Amino acid sequence: MAGRRKVSNLLGLAVLATVIERPMHPYEMARLIRDRGKDRDMSVKWGSFYTVVRNLEKHGFIAVEGIAREGAHPERTIYHITDAGRAELADWVRDLVATPEREQSGFQAGLSVSGVLPPEELAGLLLRRLALLEEDIAAQREMLDVSCREGVPRLFLIEAEYDLAVREAEASWVRAFAEELTTGSFPGLPMWRAWHESGQMPPEVAELAERGLTTD
Repeated sequence: MAGRRKVSNLLGLAVLATVIERPMHPYEMARLIRDRGKDRDMSVKWGSFYTVVRNLEKHGFIAVEGIAREGAHPERTIYHITDAGRAELADWVRDLVATPEREQSGFQAGLSVSGVLPPEELAGLLLRRLALLEEDIAAQREMLDVSCREGVPRLFLIEAEYDLAVREAEASWVRAFAEELTTGSFPGLPMWRAWHESGQMPPEVAELAERGLTTD
């Protein structure tokens, strides 16, 4: 596993993966990253784009190829990837693919404190989420089908396949949880409802919270 990287912003990964194709200026790098949807695959903070490019140059991962000027456009610096940049890119990808990380989400954060809502309300919210997930899943499946029919190599679709699999797994879990709430099979529902009806946390829950057993 790699240690702390000199450029750890995932935008740096996107830049290296783009400029490895050919020398280009930062504006073209950013356009290709957007056009290829890489800003959906990884957290991209566009406000730091030029800082990331400068940091990649500072650490020797890219280098100036030359200066270009097209028509009325201002001069633009053309960069190429260096041997060190190629090695860093490959090592970075190895680390990201091989090393699992706990990726926290807003949904997970909401679930961790969802007891503050009555079970019936939570079930309704979960069903609303499920409907949106199913719409998204259908759209992603269609996109993949179209891409395959158009002859896009699967190599360029594997991140979309992974995202679809994750979405489908989430939808399956949400569907099952919502069903438990709506059918009444979820354990502890009477205590949960009593909490909201009385406004008082049940002693059993309060004791667990005090002991820190209701958290991960």
